[in-house]
Amino acid sequence: MRISVLLVEFQVEVLSRVRHPNLLTLIGSCAESKSLVYEYLNNGSLASHLACKDKTPLPWQIRIAIATDICSALIFLHSSEPCIIHGNLKPSKVLLDANFVAKLGDLGIPSLVQHSVDSADTSPVVCNNSHENLAYVDPEYLDTGKLTPESDVYSFGIILLQLLTGRPLAGLVRDMRCALEKENLKTVLDLSAGEWPLYQTTQLAYLALRCCEKTWLNRPDLVSEVWSVLKPFRTICIDRRQELTSKKLQRAPSHFVCPIVQEVMEDPYIAADGFTYEEEAIRGWLDSGHDTSPMTNLTLEHTDLVPNYALHNAIQEWQQQ
Repeated sequence: MRISVLLVEFQVEVLSRVRHPNLLTLIGSCAESKSLVYEYLNNGSLASHLACKDKTPLPWQIRIAIATDICSALIFLHSSEPCIIHGNLKPSKVLLDANFVAKLGDLGIPSLVQHSVDSADTSPVVCNNSHENLAYVDPEYLDTGKLTPESDVYSFGIILLQLLTGRPLAGLVRDMRCALEKENLKTVLDLSAGEWPLYQTTQLAYLALRCCEKTWLNRPDLVSEVWSVLKPFRTICIDRRQELTSKKLQRAPSHFVCPIVQEVMEDPYIAADGFTYEEEAIRGWLDSGHDTSPMTNLTLEHTDLVPNYALHNAIQEWQQQ
């Protein structure tokens, strides 16, 4: 992907420090061709799966797991210093690995604006200020020209609606709102995804509509409201995602892999953020002076670690198969 020569060094500097399991990894750069090189994910983009172009429809469990992946990445980006706004979030920028774990791509392309390297300016770093598809763009950005973290929340809401319905963008918000008002959600759900759990899916539908509010003040907070709804789904959907994919692919389930070192854990420990890490990796993180979560970048309430015996046993059983 080609980018402006004036921003290459700054973009590489910023992106090389951004590490998260749900962000596409920057492998390298080429100054001569003004290009960035990212890891390759062989399941392609979410856009191709939603369009079902030579793809099997995604089950609802995988769709919700993808939504939790996106939310986790956005929380991490927005809580970074300086704040990083994706600014061009849409299904074509959501890439899927072999286990259908979602990773956001194109951070820092084509431009970073509202930020000065030589000043103490605390304005957000804004990535991907593109109008390629206005359906995902925050209406307030179109009026003011200013991107905010809530702009990503708007885009996330549109993607969540697409995950639920599999429908084209035209009239998507209107159709969902109408279905909920008439208490007839099933008429708009994508039935090719399987039997959606109606109560929980209704929660997600209302959440998506709140994310798509035209005024940013009316949109939900990612941590306290969006994540609190998605988090209960996380375990069941990720377990099901692995059940649907790991047998076929013979790969380690993603929740067996430490988010820090990206290897199957031998001594999994739960930190205050609720995530599980390899003991040596998370202790190294804490001992190096960090008081924030490696996953969300939010401050940890404490630094106590608890052994995850259930996961340890599950990993051992999987390794013995």
